[in-house]
Amino acid sequence: MYQLIKYLHDERQMGYRKISQFLNSVNIKTQRNKTFSNSSVHSILKRKKQREERIKNIRNKEYSV
Repeated sequence: MYQLIKYLHDERQMGYRKISQFLNSVNIKTQRNKTFSNSSVHSILKRKKQREERIKNIRNKEYSV
């Protein structure tokens, strides 16, 4: 789901509202079986970015010996 939203946002230059309208038009539902809104699209992109940063920080953390 993230990859599709990222593609539509970056490559197709679509905004959050247009992405949510597109996903709803092809009957794709959220994890909770609801329709998409612009805020749910934004949240998916935001959470993925936060997750990647958290993982990067954990992997690059230096420990004293």
